[in-house]
Amino acid sequence: MSTVVGCSRNWFSLEGGVPGNVVGGIILEVRFWGTRGSIPSPGPETIKFGGNTTCVEVILDDGTIFVFDAGTGIKKLGQHIVRQRKSGTIHLFFTHSHWDHIQGFPLFEPAYSRDFNIKIYCCPTVYQKLQHILITQMDSRYFPVKFSQLQSRITFHELIANRMTINNANLICIENNHPGGANGFRVDENNRSVVFITDNELMPKGNSGTQWKDFVKFCQKADLLIHDAHYLPQEMNNTIGYGHSSYDQALQLAKDAEVNYLLFFHHEPDRTDQQIEKIVDDYRQKIKKFDYNLKLDAAIEGSSYRI
Repeated sequence: MSTVVGCSRNWFSLEGGVPGNVVGGIILEVRFWGTRGSIPSPGPETIKFGGNTTCVEVILDDGTIFVFDAGTGIKKLGQHIVRQRKSGTIHLFFTHSHWDHIQGFPLFEPAYSRDFNIKIYCCPTVYQKLQHILITQMDSRYFPVKFSQLQSRITFHELIANRMTINNANLICIENNHPGGANGFRVDENNRSVVFITDNELMPKGNSGTQWKDFVKFCQKADLLIHDAHYLPQEMNNTIGYGHSSYDQALQLAKDAEVNYLLFFHHEPDRTDQQIEKIVDDYRQKIKKFDYNLKLDAAIEGSSYRI
């Protein structure tokens, strides 16, 4: 395990903005702007864990912004960045190009400002098709503003050999088991580490694709693991090949990889707050019963973790 023994959870207001960054304190901060899978799910039964689709922000010790995926949660993030930063560079990483991970990009406010540079990154699995897909979803048949009309400087970058260094952070990616291809990311900075793996079937049919041992190695001793937990174990029989994991599987991965903190992510769109709370409580009891050295939560839109 790294020198940090835990993560601290905090809260911010999606409407009122986020408190200023802690820069120079050797902090790696993770903020959740969208935690839902498949389709936005607003309503009274999803208020706590959130209804926006995937968008996670990671802030490095020097204030550099990494954004993972551009689901509907990126709209609020973009508004916050424009209010707080005014200008600068945003590093935007895409796990893959399925609709719930790209649909917020046309409403990402920094993309409309000349004061921002947006560097878009993908692993080789996704890189060849992403630029075309982002441009096409802003075709006039689907959206009133064309990609070519965006004012920010947008560039596309491939993570050659599935790795990259930005400032003091090292990034690596792994190929997920998901239809059409997807990738998970690991960020290491100053002996702090966060792993983000969404849309991943940990135990695919026929044991094909990326193997369990490879995911264990990729996540090894991470301070924070954010992993797809879309299904209950009993739901997996009818969803094999859909490219998602169960709560049981995510927990077993965290245990085998000796991570410090696990967050269930990519919540099933019909899963209510009450249901997710009960699921988390049940798995915490399991952790206690088997004496796992592991902290557990489900990712909550509007929460942040400092490592």
